[in-house]
Amino acid sequence: MQTLHQNFTVSYHYPVYFTEGLFHPDNTILADVLASARTPKALFVVDSGVVEHHPALLKQIKAYAKAHAQKFTLAGEPLVVTGGETVKNDPDFVDQLLKAVNVRGIDRHSYLIAIGGGAVLDMAGFAATISHRGVRHVRIPTTVLSQNDSGIGVKNSVNAFGKKNFLGTFAPPQAIINDFAFLSTLDDRDWRGGISEAIKVALIKDKVFFDTIQRDAARLAAREAAPMHQLIHRCAAMHLEHIAGGDPFEMGSSRPLDFGHWSAHKLETLSGFSVRHGEAVAIGIALDTVYSHLKGMLTTAERDQVLQLLRTLGFTLYVPELGGDGDEWPLLAGLQEFREHLGGELTIMLLEQLGKGVEVHEIDETLMKEAILFLEAYQRIPVSIQS
Repeated sequence: MQTLHQNFTVSYHYPVYFTEGLFHPDNTILADVLASARTPKALFVVDSGVVEHHPALLKQIKAYAKAHAQKFTLAGEPLVVTGGETVKNDPDFVDQLLKAVNVRGIDRHSYLIAIGGGAVLDMAGFAATISHRGVRHVRIPTTVLSQNDSGIGVKNSVNAFGKKNFLGTFAPPQAIINDFAFLSTLDDRDWRGGISEAIKVALIKDKVFFDTIQRDAARLAAREAAPMHQLIHRCAAMHLEHIAGGDPFEMGSSRPLDFGHWSAHKLETLSGFSVRHGEAVAIGIALDTVYSHLKGMLTTAERDQVLQLLRTLGFTLYVPELGGDGDEWPLLAGLQEFREHLGGELTIMLLEQLGKGVEVHEIDETLMKEAILFLEAYQRIPVSIQS
């Protein structure tokens, strides 16, 4: 018997830009990203919520393309799609985008450019990577969560069979461009929601970053721009460092940056997505922090630092979908779904101290129920007493 072995390495590179006023004609970042000898076509996909809060955006995109016509051309009118989890739950949106790629002649040297929150970026990236086995895509995140976390990585997905991100691909974008100007029109929930992802990565990797978030908590809650810009930049940098660290396409059973996410994903589904992703992550962080404390891994003072920070920022730490009764605790099904999503053994990130995560492969469901009940009681305590 003869055996042939293939081995090759593919190198990936993509820049993450930080700017303001991306579509001002004098700002050449996007035009320079797209420029090539072929003067490529660009199909824009825009979150309807962004259009609602920035009504001049579509005209600005057209004017920008006209000003930089020597570098790229528009492939027709920008396509506006519904934002939020709706765009990932309804397969018609993927079909709509695939049809646009086909009809407008978007090929592998063209660009699909997505502007919006994480859900729109996920859906558009998925459509891009299954068209022609992959057309080039550029992400322009417009929320805190997408600028510091979901829009930074190499994952694209939609939901199916009642499960988060069941269909998806690993495909790096050509570039990511964070325009801080988009953050000014976010509602308080979306402003706050992305902070949870920064807390997550700080808790498992960087105590100094966690201390910085604690120090700036009141300013972040008051929507001051400067600390938010710093938080986004640091969080994005830490995500890039992790992606380059050895398992960017998650071939193993470990997903350390998903601290707090096993319950967050299930909670989103159980709530019919009325609990947004960043809010669910905050609850998941609180839950796994309390569980870490109950396992003797964290001190009471460390537990309380995390919970008080989340409450200071305005997060709710308990919702009815967390609870259960008797043998019926629907949230705990999220443990099995989390294992199935990666395959292999269950791998959950917990905390052995603030700034240092540790992976475990078993969860004591009785103790996890106790942690849920703790959060239910904790949520009833006024913030002023907690702090």
